[in-house]
Amino acid sequence: MAESLFDDFNPVSSKQWKQQIQYELKGADYNETLLWESPEGIKVKPFYHIDEFETPISIHSQTQSFRITQDIFVHDLDKSIGRALETLNRGAESIRFTIENEIDVEKLLEKLPLEKTAVYFHLSFLSIDFVKRIDVVAKNKNAQIFVQIDPIGNLAKGGNWYKNLDSDFDILNTISISCQNINFLSIDGSLYQNAGANIVQQIAYILAHTNEYFNRVATISKPIVLQVAVGTNYFFEIAKLRSLRLLFDLIAKEYDYDLGCHILAIPTKRNKTLYDYNVNMLRTTTECMSAILGGADAVSNLAYDALYHKDNEFGDRISRNQLLVLKHESYFDKVGNPADGSYYIENLTQQLSEKALALFKDIEANGGFITQLIEGTIQRKIQESASKEQELFDSGKEILLGTNKYPNKNDRMSHDLELFPFVKSKPRKTLVSPIIEKRLAEKMEMERLESEKEAQ
Repeated sequence: MAESLFDDFNPVSSKQWKQQIQYELKGADYNETLLWESPEGIKVKPFYHIDEFETPISIHSQTQSFRITQDIFVHDLDKSIGRALETLNRGAESIRFTIENEIDVEKLLEKLPLEKTAVYFHLSFLSIDFVKRIDVVAKNKNAQIFVQIDPIGNLAKGGNWYKNLDSDFDILNTISISCQNINFLSIDGSLYQNAGANIVQQIAYILAHTNEYFNRVATISKPIVLQVAVGTNYFFEIAKLRSLRLLFDLIAKEYDYDLGCHILAIPTKRNKTLYDYNVNMLRTTTECMSAILGGADAVSNLAYDALYHKDNEFGDRISRNQLLVLKHESYFDKVGNPADGSYYIENLTQQLSEKALALFKDIEANGGFITQLIEGTIQRKIQESASKEQELFDSGKEILLGTNKYPNKNDRMSHDLELFPFVKSKPRKTLVSPIIEKRLAEKMEMERLESEKEAQ
């Protein structure tokens, strides 16, 4: 006979828990001692209880487990093909090619097992003919291909359209009609996180960014890709992705769009460090965990040495193996929506959703996302949030181990820089002020590198 182990225990209400906590505090103030407030203005309590929730938040379940995605920058075509095949043999399940100029895309894809491998194309240019060629391959091979086209993202990051607003959207609408075999629309939301926007801003800006496409693109027949950077605030980041999917579906219904979104998650660069770089592996592991538990459809990890090394086999292998361990040894792919029913995450999801929706409505009431980019409002708001976070880091209140807490003074990096790891200054004429991605540790690292040079 089945017996419930909980029958012998009386239920305890949230009021009773709070009374017990007050007693244990021995006179200390409950609110001042145990409550804290996030940069988004969300008050976090020491415990959450079922009697505080009428109904759990409903998040659309994943139809499949997350894909392990490998980034490949295409410079040498033959080497890129070889690298793609090798990385698929070693556990990757999808490939994301970054391409700066038009190439022989048919040759690039010819040897790949497209029947079981999803492919993403991150393009640095906008070309109808090139996208049409990809569409033909997708049709002939019955392949799932995501072409990440984002003119608004190009404006936000670089300060200019590819050509101009009208021309860019004319091209986008032409692609939407003539290319029916690919996912052609993508929102680069990672820009906002890497530049220092808080979580509410990230969600609202991605939604407002997406809403511009809903208004300006006539035909969207495939799921929209949302590229999202995941930070180090573990539970908040889980709630961020859940909130983003929830609000996306809410807004999409207004356009009779029911295809959902495809979330491609990557770890943030903002908290990554040049010194004590192995700690980056710990950071990316928890960030990938947040992405998976938050419901990302695909996760592309960031190599521990990505800041200062060119793409290399060892860094790629380590980053890929982190995801392989999470998927095949930690079984993170076995449960759909594992965060469901966690009172804390449900509460965070609800609060983030309410605040992000309010900010989204404010953006729309004041002309929409493109208008606020041109006016500089989005850039100013992100800069304000980034400056607050930078102050916390500079004062030691926000900690990056190995950098502003327990740094190894004997660590030397000036001899090992293959890439320039700091913000690059490129004075040029732009339509809008670009949103600049910047890491928290940059100033401190520049000072340490300068000290190294002086000591030589």
